[in-house]
Amino acid sequence: MTSSGTILILADDDPDDRLLTREAFEEAGYQGDFRFVEDGRQLLEYLDLSRKSLPGVILLDLNMPRMSGFEALRELKADPALRSIPIIVLTTSNADEDVLRSYDLGGNSFITKPASFAELTGVAKRVISYWLETVKLPPQH
Repeated sequence: MTSSGTILILADDDPDDRLLTREAFEEAGYQGDFRFVEDGRQLLEYLDLSRKSLPGVILLDLNMPRMSGFEALRELKADPALRSIPIIVLTTSNADEDVLRSYDLGGNSFITKPASFAELTGVAKRVISYWLETVKLPPQH
């Protein structure tokens, strides 16, 4: 499977982080559709409207207004139509309690945002390699 056919969605309230993440994934070779939402509520609204073209992977920040990443994760994993979408928590936190809570709520991976663009590009390469080229994702609806 190539990354070009997979939709990625990033839920992050920081416009600079959204831009840097998109650029890092492009630099890492991602050629697919990369979509953005600004918080957990907007993520759930987007997914509700996009039931026919769900993302292959969700990148989820934890600290967002209106609905945090934790709240969104809880809602996503409670919805039978959405719970199979892999969710990678991508956040500035490296607190053990945030890691544990993310996995307890059903997150599939926890990545602390790196400090440099080069490191973020390295993370993007590993995400692409594992989540978009190695594993078999659930069929998109």
